[in-house]
Amino acid sequence: MLAFVLPLLAGGAAPALSQSINTAVVSDPLTGLALGGMDPVSYFVEGQPVPGRSEFEYEWGGAPWQFSSAANRDAFARAPQIYAPQFGGHSAMSMARGFLSDGDPAIYTVFKQRLYLFYSAASREAFLLAPNAAAREAQANWAVLSKSLVWQ
Repeated sequence: MLAFVLPLLAGGAAPALSQSINTAVVSDPLTGLALGGMDPVSYFVEGQPVPGRSEFEYEWGGAPWQFSSAANRDAFARAPQIYAPQFGGHSAMSMARGFLSDGDPAIYTVFKQRLYLFYSAASREAFLLAPNAAAREAQANWAVLSKSLVWQ
C-alpha cells in the first residue's frame, strides 16, 4: 500500500486525497501514521519492516511513528534522523530525478546506514544501479524541494 502525504490545513480539516504533496513526512491517509505504521528501527535491527504497536508510539516530524518495542521507540527518540527514512519517506529515486512522490514502506533499501523508500521496485532497482550518484542527486534535490513542504 502506498502512503499519501496529508497537507497541513488551517483548523485541522481533513484534506482531499487528490491534493498535491506538501508535507515533509509522508503519512498514511487513513491512520496518519508515518511509515505506514512500520517500526523504522526494525529495518536496521531486524533487516526488514516490522509492524509497530500503538502502545509504543512517538510523535516526530508532525506525524506519529509506531514501534514494535519500547527499546526501538527509545532508540528512535534519541536519534530520529538516523532511523527515519531519508527525504521524509518520499521516494529516493523520484527525488534523484527532481520530483516528489510517496515512498512505499515495503519497497526500500538501507544504503550507507540510511533508510531509503521507493514508489516501485523498478525505481529501487534504478537507484541500486548507481546508489552513490542517486543518493547525491536526491540530497541536492531535497535541499530545494523540501523548502516547499510543511514541517509540522
